[in-house]
Amino acid sequence: MILEREHDLIVNLKKIIRIKKKLGLETVIRRRSKYRPLRVVGDEHNSVPNYLDQNFTVDGKDQIYSTDITYLNYGTGKRAYLSAIKDLYTKEILHYYVSTKPDLELAMNGLDRFYRQLPTTVRRQLLVHSDQGSHYTSVAYRNLLEELEVMQSMSRKGNCLDNAPIESFFGHMKDELDLVKCQTVDDLKNRIDKFIDYYNNQRPQWGLKRKTPAECRGLNL
Repeated sequence: MILEREHDLIVNLKKIIRIKKKLGLETVIRRRSKYRPLRVVGDEHNSVPNYLDQNFTVDGKDQIYSTDITYLNYGTGKRAYLSAIKDLYTKEILHYYVSTKPDLELAMNGLDRFYRQLPTTVRRQLLVHSDQGSHYTSVAYRNLLEELEVMQSMSRKGNCLDNAPIESFFGHMKDELDLVKCQTVDDLKNRIDKFIDYYNNQRPQWGLKRKTPAECRGLNL
């Protein structure tokens, strides 16, 4: 299991990151085919501990990502779904996907390509936090993160505060967008694209010393 040795030594995520950096620890994991099941039959869904434990203060980019799925009501009685990943340091929305179906593809679309663009050394110190939704407890999702050596963390059941950073983004987005005016899913996707581009590149944030998320990527705050 990823970071197995650290689990016995460290009680929270920031200690894991600091000790790994100080000691130069790396977990050696034998590569497996992504098409080969890593779990036993019957173990289709499984949760992992809450390693993040609401410790949302991060000292660098690409250390902790927060991910979740939200519904989007648009037009007249229509509904779509948005999956997004947020960097807790830069507050940037790094990856997202809009679909009319809340299936596994919603969370998995483009995910392999997104994580593989990160250097292996970055993935080995990265933690991705989600709720215990079926997308994130699925074999396919867990296997992908395990193969890429990305550590996984999950909120406690029924506790949205454990994943507050991405929930906050969803809340602001819905407050600012009038999605009822979107009559087609293409209209909706276009509106989401524009908002996330604005959020990442043009909207300053108090928590980033009045800088935009894009400005903070590569800067030390």
